[in-house]
Amino acid sequence: MLVGHEKGSARTLSVTAIAAPSIHTWLTLPRKGILVHPAPSGRMIKQRNAVLVWLVWPFITLGIYSFVWYYKIHRELADFHRKPDSPVVGPMLVLLLLSWTIIAPLVSIYRTGERIAYAQRRSGIQDTCSPVVGLLLMFVLGLGVLYYQIQLNKIPERYGVPEGTEVQLIAA
Repeated sequence: MLVGHEKGSARTLSVTAIAAPSIHTWLTLPRKGILVHPAPSGRMIKQRNAVLVWLVWPFITLGIYSFVWYYKIHRELADFHRKPDSPVVGPMLVLLLLSWTIIAPLVSIYRTGERIAYAQRRSGIQDTCSPVVGLLLMFVLGLGVLYYQIQLNKIPERYGVPEGTEVQLIAA
């Protein structure tokens, strides 16, 4: 889809593309000197069964799956909105290595809720994920994991495409 407008003698077009290499890439068409900016896009996150993520897999793996899940959602969120400063391994390492500090994991869990809300906004749905609710639910049988996964599942439900598919995002 091309959207254009003219300013004086220069013509500028905006392109909505499905697979854009970066949201900061500008392309110049060889003819007519037209600047083209691809629309932001990202890779779809995986929809998971929230009860399995919260209760079953951590029970079977003696809690190890919780760290795997935490890493996976951060990897998927980074691939989804392609924000340059999106952490991937850091939040999981905070839980794993700095849990003795008490404050660092709480900050990490809170910021995870902020990242999920940001991803919801970028997908064009209302950001219903509350970092405060997610953090407080972590103290009640670890229900924060269930809450965060339910909030994450709203994104693939909105698009209705399989995991890994390039999707168009709303500009930040």
